[in-house]
Formats: sequence, C-alpha cells, structure tokens
Amino acid sequence: MTSMHYQYLVGLTTVSAIISETCAVIWKKLCPLVLPSTINTEEWQRIAKTFSNTWNFPHCIGAIDGKHVVIQCPNNCGSMYYNYKNSHSVVLLAICDADYVFRFVDIGAYGRRSDGGIFKDSIMGIKLENKQLHVPEAAPISDERETPLPYCIVGDEAFPLTTYLLRPYPGKQKITPQKRIFNYCLSRARRVIENSFGILVSKWRIFRKPIIASVLNTTRIIQATIVFHNWLREDDLNNCPNLSYVEPHLVDRESEIGSVVGGTWRDITGTTAFSDITRADTNTSTRTAIEVREEFCAYFNNEGAVSWQNDYL
Repeated sequence: MTSMHYQYLVGLTTVSAIISETCAVIWKKLCPLVLPSTINTEEWQRIAKTFSNTWNFPHCIGAIDGKHVVIQCPNNCGSMYYNYKNSHSVVLLAICDADYVFRFVDIGAYGRRSDGGIFKDSIMGIKLENKQLHVPEAAPISDERETPLPYCIVGDEAFPLTTYLLRPYPGKQKITPQKRIFNYCLSRARRVIENSFGILVSKWRIFRKPIIASVLNTTRIIQATIVFHNWLREDDLNNCPNLSYVEPHLVDRESEIGSVVGGTWRDITGTTAFSDITRADTNTSTRTAIEVREEFCAYFNNEGAVSWQNDYL
C-alpha cells in the first residue's frame, strides 16, 4: 500500500480504503457464484466420485486444512492474534475438492487458536456436526463390504476424529503396517488442500510475504483471492480457451510407481504469508468414529489397495 501511495500520488489512507472497498465488492458479487453456502447431495456425490477416480479414496467429499496468514501486529489486540510461532496471524481454514476448488472457508480466526477448535466453532463445522449440509447418507464402500460407511472429509492430526472427518492414526513407529497404509492413502487424498494453498501463494503475490494491513483489510484481501481462485479454476475445468490458471507442473503429481513429483509451488523460497498449523488436537474419539476409521483401514488393505502402497510404509 505504501508503494502504491507513492506510485499513484494518493494518500495512504485512500489506497487502503480503495483496496478494502474493492475486495468487499468482489467477495459480495462472486461468492454466491463460485463459493455457495450450500451444496446439494448430487454435487457431493460428484465430488466423492472425483476423489475416488483421482486419489483412490472413496466416500471422500473434501480435504481440510488451515494456514496462519502472517500479519503485522494489530493495534490494541493483546495476545489474541499472537500464535505459538511467535508471530501475529489470522487463520484461513478451508475445505477443497479434488479439483482444487475451495468449497467452504473460514477466514479471520485468532492466530492463537488451533485448527480443530476453529473448525468446531465454524459454521461449516457446526453444520457438518448437525447434518445440515445435505451430505449423502452412509452407504457400502464397495461390493465386497456390506457395512454402510459415511461420506467424510480428510484432515491431518490437528483435527478431531469424527464420523465425518478422518484423521491419520497417531504415532509413526508404533502403528501396524495396515495403519501405515491407511495413513498413506489418506495423505494422498489430503494433498489436494496443500496444493490449493500452494496455488494461492504462487498466483497471488500478496501472499509472498507477511501482509501489512489491518485485520479487516487482510480478511477482505483473502476473501477476494479465494473467490478469484475459484472463478479462474472453474474456467480451467470448463476448458476455457487461452486460459490456464493451474498448469500441470504447478501442483504435486504422482509417477506411475506412486512417488510424488513436487509441484513448482514448492520452489517458492523465503518467508511467505502462509505458515503451517501443527498443534495437534485431542486424540480422544467416539467408538463409532474409531470403527469408521477401522473400516476404511480394512478397505485400503484389501480390495481398495493400490499396487505400490507397500513401497511407502
């Protein structure tokens, strides 16, 4: 904003106001078109089918993760935005589909909070808990299994294990090979949210370094980039001529033997506005949630196995 203030010879406050108002209008107009607040059952099933075809993970309707968006210290904020990495931040929590399209976002939570706590108190978390998002009913995951399994989102250790959210088995050395295979399969599906955040950093230069703006303006900037991302990504998926927002080399991809070829977004070096949230949530879970994960684990070790998975234990 300071460089624009000098470049265009307008007041710094005016620059800030223009950016804030413009981002607010972008969010207001595009959000209903590219980030609707509700998804019908048929669309959830289409998302699940894409996850199954692309990442061999059936009944997956999204991948969830959060990022600290590093900001300058807000005025009179106390310790609310001060996170455990010794910086000030707001949290961007997002669920995306297998096509790198954001489906739900929660923007602006205090940096001191954990992913799991933010998700639990967010509108999307509350609606998932109360079964208000039109998610398809539980159904058998394959012809060989009669036990109905719910449709789930996948996340990392920062999130709680529930019947609608799968997380990895905790620990790396003491778990069985079967559980390691489940963790591997889950990490493959969860990679889409990492790629989605990587696309944001690559394409939107505002995220290349900590954001110097008020909390309100930072939130509006993030909102504008999210809806622009979805708008451009949907043009990609509709084969819009002369437009390629996400080039194949930009995101992580797999070789024929299952090894990961890192996307070019990982080549971005130095400090960016995004930092990981690594504080783990509680490992306590309901018996039903544990049984659901066990059923998925059994599936991936039998009829749902991919030929190379034992090479990555």
